[in-house]
Order: sequence, then structure tokens, then C-alpha cells
Amino acid sequence: MHLSDLLSVSARQVFRQRRRYWGVVLAITLGTAGLITIFTLGQDVKNNINKDLDLIGGVTVVRSYFDNQLTSAPQWFHHRTLEALRSLQGVAFVTCVAFNHTRVYNVNKWYDFSVVGVDEYFWKVRDLWPLDGRLFGAQEINGRDKVCVLGEDLAQRLFPAGQAVGKILQLENDLYLVVGVLGGMHDHDMASKAYFPLTSMLERFRRPVLLDRAYVRCQTWDDVEPVAEKIIPTVASHQSAEQLKVEVASAALHHVRKVAWWVEFFVYLSLSATLLLGGVGITNIMTAAVRSRTREIGLKKAFGAEDRDILVQFLLESLWVSLGAAFLGGILGRILIGILCRFIEQKVSEDLYVYHLAVSFLFAIILGVSAGLYPSIQASRMEVSAATRYE
Repeated sequence: MHLSDLLSVSARQVFRQRRRYWGVVLAITLGTAGLITIFTLGQDVKNNINKDLDLIGGVTVVRSYFDNQLTSAPQWFHHRTLEALRSLQGVAFVTCVAFNHTRVYNVNKWYDFSVVGVDEYFWKVRDLWPLDGRLFGAQEINGRDKVCVLGEDLAQRLFPAGQAVGKILQLENDLYLVVGVLGGMHDHDMASKAYFPLTSMLERFRRPVLLDRAYVRCQTWDDVEPVAEKIIPTVASHQSAEQLKVEVASAALHHVRKVAWWVEFFVYLSLSATLLLGGVGITNIMTAAVRSRTREIGLKKAFGAEDRDILVQFLLESLWVSLGAAFLGGILGRILIGILCRFIEQKVSEDLYVYHLAVSFLFAIILGVSAGLYPSIQASRMEVSAATRYE
């Protein structure tokens, strides 16, 4: 028989016996859709999760600072050094901050608190947002504007009547407009500080201000350790790295990796089990089909069908089932990707989806051939005399 005839005969046979295959098709469809979705969205989901890891300890943030109490001369991060850190592979953002201490007289009372000079990257690195008002950005920093953002606890201390946004804060003989109250803080100490544009702090504060602390936010948790190892050599290639310390939340990072590994393991295990059950289902159903169609096989051989024709026909039937399920899984996977993209606010490359769809079809071919091979061999080796007498 010609291959085209075998293709049409096997396709018709699968269609006629479609009720027998629906459970297997459903299992393979769900497994294929799950794998396509996970592999296609895997990196984007991981990046999206890493954006919010401050909620579980800020494990993607690497802290580096000069211990100026031990240095022979005051050290700080130079502009070219920060640019070099930003160019490292795996780095998302780098921010440099300056700390100082001050006191203000407000509502007939003196208040002591820490002030922090920050650049426009600070909010992204530390994953902060305005609880009230807004956060100042590059425009205010470049313009050296006299604005500030207060931590929630400090805002309540300075303005117990509420509504700190829009109030004026007198500091270092200058008047600063409070434009926002900071939210998203998981460090209580940050809530008791005031945040100023770094340029304004360097220009207007009388006390010496050193840019001796930098925070590096990595793209994923896998980048943390490689980036941390590169910080000191990178700094040393542009300036003195005397008493430069680098800190990583190692315990939290290990815990996050462990949890993520187990989650991924059980997800892939469940999807693999689903596909495996689908393959076993194809084998069982094809074996049962061979038994139920014994007389049909005998008659075909009696009319001149060769063993090879019988083998190819049953293999093609198995392939039609697995490829049909993979096709449905591809459609379901695309729908799931579209839904998840809306939730995580990401857009994935269509090329990536097409690539994983092609991989899923290749896997379906392997699954169909391997699952249908044994029943097909059984059918091809069947004796004509025994098959035609089978009741």
C-alpha cells in the first residue's frame, strides 16, 4: 500500500474509534499545554517573581559599602565605578546612597532622625512605592529640587495631625516640600528616615556627605552570587577598593532557591506523569485495538497486505492520536499564555512560543511511535490462519 493510503486509512480508523481515545487525548493535551506554557513563560515568570522578592527578604539585592572607620582615607563610589557596575551581566539596577543625621524643630519640638540622599534608581532597587503623594524622580534630582519623601513612622512623628504631603520641612536653613510618604518598606528602620534627592543633599548639607553605600539589584536570584563576586574586582579596576564590603542575604537566598526548586520539581513531575500516563494509555488502547481487530488484520493479510503495511498503519494510528492531542495542547497552551500574560503584565515572544510548540510536536511523535510500537509489531506478526479463524 502507498503511504498516502495508509495515512487516510489510519486517520479514518482513529476518527471512528474516537470515543475510545478521548481520555488519552485529554491527558496528553493537558500535559502538552502545561509544558508549552511553563517553558514559554518560564523566564518571564521568573523575572517577574524576582521583581518582588523584597517581600521575602530582598534576596536579589546585593549591598556593598566602604567601612570608612577602617580605611586610611575616606572612600566613596565614583561615577565611573557605578556605571561599570551597571554594565555587569545580570545587573538590573544600581543605586548609590548617602547617609547623614540631622535634627529639625517642628511643632514646638526638636526631632532627631537620619536623612538619606538617593538617586532615581533607589525606589526600583528597594521596591518602594508612595503610600501617599509621589516619589521624586530624575527631573527633581537633576534639578536639585528642594523636595523630600518621609518614611511612614517619621511622617507620623513630625505631623501627628496627619497629611504630611504638601507640608514644608525646614532643614539645614532650607525649606523642603514633602511630596510623598514612603510605602513598601519591610525594614522598620527605613520607615523612620527622610529621603532627599542626592544632588540636593550633596550641594546643600553642611555636614560631609559620602557616597559610600551602593545597592545592586540583580535580574534573578541566579545572578546574585556571580554579580557579588564581580563587585570588588570591578570597583578595584576603577578606584580604590580598600575596606569594601559586599553583603548577600545568603540564608534567604538559599531558602528561596530551595522552595523554587521543589515547586518546579513537583510541577514538572506532575506534567511528566500526565504525559507518561497518556503514553501508557495509547499503548493499552492500541493493544486492545489489535485484539479487537484480529479478523480485520487477518483479512488484510489474506488480500495481500504485507507485515510492513500493518505495522505502519497501526503506528500511524498511534501518531494521529498523539499529534492530535499535541495540536489541541498547543491551542490550549496559547490561550493559557495569553491569560497569564495579562496577569503578570508581560509580553512573550511569539518565536519562543512557536519554538516550544515545535518541540512539543517532536515529543508527540516520539511518544506516539514509542507507545504504539509494541502493539503495531504484535499486529504485523499475526498469523493469517489464526487471525481469520479468530472469533
